[in-house]
Amino acid sequence: MLNEEAESSTSTRRGEALSHLPTRVAHRTSEKNPPPYGAQHRQEALWEGGNEALPPRWYQFEGSDGSTQYYQDDTLVMVSFNRPLPGVRLDDPGDLIVPGCGWYISPLGRSYFVSHNTRTTSWKKPKPERPAGSLTPECVIEGHSECIWSLACLKASCNVISASHDGSIRQWKRVGEPVGKPWYGDGGVIASMAVSPDDTLVVCGSEDDRLRLWNIKEGSMIGEPWEGHDDEVRCLDWSPNALEIASGSLDGTIRRWNPDTGRQIAPPIKTSHGWVEAVKYSAQGDKFISGGNGVICVWSRDGKLLKEIKGHDDTVMSLCWSKDGAHIFSGSADDTIRKWRVIDGRELVALRGHTSVVRSFCLTPNERYIVSASHDCSVRIWDLTTNQAVGDPLLHDDEVWTVATSADGKFIASAGLDTKIYVWNLEAALERYQVGVLVLCCYHILF
Repeated sequence: MLNEEAESSTSTRRGEALSHLPTRVAHRTSEKNPPPYGAQHRQEALWEGGNEALPPRWYQFEGSDGSTQYYQDDTLVMVSFNRPLPGVRLDDPGDLIVPGCGWYISPLGRSYFVSHNTRTTSWKKPKPERPAGSLTPECVIEGHSECIWSLACLKASCNVISASHDGSIRQWKRVGEPVGKPWYGDGGVIASMAVSPDDTLVVCGSEDDRLRLWNIKEGSMIGEPWEGHDDEVRCLDWSPNALEIASGSLDGTIRRWNPDTGRQIAPPIKTSHGWVEAVKYSAQGDKFISGGNGVICVWSRDGKLLKEIKGHDDTVMSLCWSKDGAHIFSGSADDTIRKWRVIDGRELVALRGHTSVVRSFCLTPNERYIVSASHDCSVRIWDLTTNQAVGDPLLHDDEVWTVATSADGKFIASAGLDTKIYVWNLEAALERYQVGVLVLCCYHILF
């Protein structure tokens, strides 16, 4: 659907824009219909400003390597490695999820999509087709108006907390009923969120580079915003004892905070991997890890670098520890999930099956399975005893950016660009998979 970093563009988003934002321009005229199938366009831009100006609601920014340029259509939240010009295909073939479709720019600067299967064009982004008989969500929760960046499941109530590009945090019952009113700060887009170990507090990071602490029961902000980062806060985590919070930012630093005072408890840590896309404490609280441009860093509790783990071919987007602290799991823009041994940084397993960025993942409470969310519009379940995907993907209508499992291991919540939260029955998905395996075994025995 979107290109990856350097070869594609799915690993970056509006909040990652560092600089060089071009002046917005207006359409010269309105466009009622997309160009007809097979239409050819001159590559000279027809929007006001010529080739030097990007189309309306487009942005240009640098990747984490400081040299690669990306272009984002902010209307559709789609990023391209190619500069938008009429007649130039913006996605790599196959990246739009639906085979035979491509992403182009009309002469007046609007994104449109070409289906070579049906020989038609449309303003609407193609959706993946759900196979007959595929698992459907138990509940689809609607309420946010823009993409959902982060989800968490409360342990006692199994309620779902969501944070969105629309600037709100919301709480929901599993059946979709909202709990209280949305929480709005004054920081705009909320790009990251983490719930305290005792489920009483939420910390979030906003596009104004500041952190805010919220009381879950009251739905109210505690104190003033915390200042320190120089760019958007992309990831957050609480230490197991709840005495500190770690934040990672597009400014390339990790900062640690005292949640009682909102003050930093140590000097900022400048990482070697550029943007900090993921940060996570070990269950023992003696270490934490961070991820960014192809590297995982292991840090001691006092902020000393213990090890750099390299092996991913693109940005590390999500991280987690095994409960015993012996292993690290990582999800990346190279479409893989990998398992590493902490003591020596050795790669043990690479899970392959997603066809685009693995944006988010989590272990089930029993650590038997990994549940992952990807820009390929799917949630996948992986069996860590076989290192294989379990059953068919669970499909959204657009990119999936975040996933969480309930503490009782009974359901999955996933969300992303289509602004909806999908609640899936994990037990039903696993039961369907186990029945399929049993049938296959019986077939082989009989024949």
